[in-house]
Amino acid sequence: MSGAIPGRASGPVPALLLIGAGALLGFTMLAVAIGRGEGVGLTQLPAAKAIARLDFRAEDQADGSIALRDAADSRIVAWIKPGEDGFLRGTLRGLAQARQRDGLGREPPFTLTRFDDGRLDLADEATGRHVPLEAFGSTNALSFARLLPGQGAPVTETR
Repeated sequence: MSGAIPGRASGPVPALLLIGAGALLGFTMLAVAIGRGEGVGLTQLPAAKAIARLDFRAEDQADGSIALRDAADSRIVAWIKPGEDGFLRGTLRGLAQARQRDGLGREPPFTLTRFDDGRLDLADEATGRHVPLEAFGSTNALSFARLLPGQGAPVTETR
């Protein structure tokens, strides 16, 4: 036995088959490029307006607590004691570790923003990371929401 499959011809692949496969691949790539360029199949939320914003720095303390300070005036916004606010601690720790991996310092503030559609966003402009806090449930989002001024407070720009 030679190992050939009975009833099958062995030899070069017909040129017409290769041309057809290439044309199908080219059409697929063109369709994907057009779809992405035109936004076909993408869902976008309408632009939301920021209604409250806080730029803050997280400072680790010797006793294991974290002081959250307003970047504008250095006042303490919140004091997180050891063993409390696990979601807030973990989220900030993840952002801080990303800064370390990228070789960035602690100086740039984090930005917490409340939008008029109810969304909360925690951003680290130094690394370009954004955390949509409502994706982790209302209880976890509230741990950050309490840091912001009331619903009607004006947006403060610190840039």
